[in-house]
Parts: sequence; C-alpha cells; structure tokens
Amino acid sequence: MDACDVTLYALSTCIHCKNCKAFLNGCGIRYDCIEVARLEGEEKKLILEKIKAINPSCSFPTLIIGDKVIVGFREDMIKECLNL
Repeated sequence: MDACDVTLYALSTCIHCKNCKAFLNGCGIRYDCIEVARLEGEEKKLILEKIKAINPSCSFPTLIIGDKVIVGFREDMIKECLNL
C-alpha cells in the first residue's frame, strides 16, 4: 500500500500507539503518522473532529487502512487489512 492509504493518529505518550508504529515499521509498511498531541490550535481542532467522525470515542491509536478503521492496536486486524 502507498503511504497515503495508511494513516495513524497517535499520541507520543501512548504505549499502544508506540506498539502500533513498531509493528507497522517492522512489516515495512509506509504510513502517515499524525502525532495529535503535538498539533496546536485550529489544526489540532480539525484533526480531532476528523478522528471523532470515524472513532466517536476519540481513542488512540486510530489507524485507517484504505477504507477500514482500526481503533486500538489490534495486530490481527491490521494484518488482515494489509494482507500480511
């Protein structure tokens, strides 16, 4: 998949986000990572609204693979979506 097909919304302090990044990196998956806590002002507000639209609890990590949304680090679901 291209980097634009995989987006990870994460928090730098979240162990599940770190594990998700490590897993994607270990599999050689290219992805865009948005570190939400590092955003500010209007940009942060817009990203949080975008996350809430696909994940109403706004929990992390929120991973988008194509048209699939995976909330939390769920290795089995990630493997399935990426055909690993």
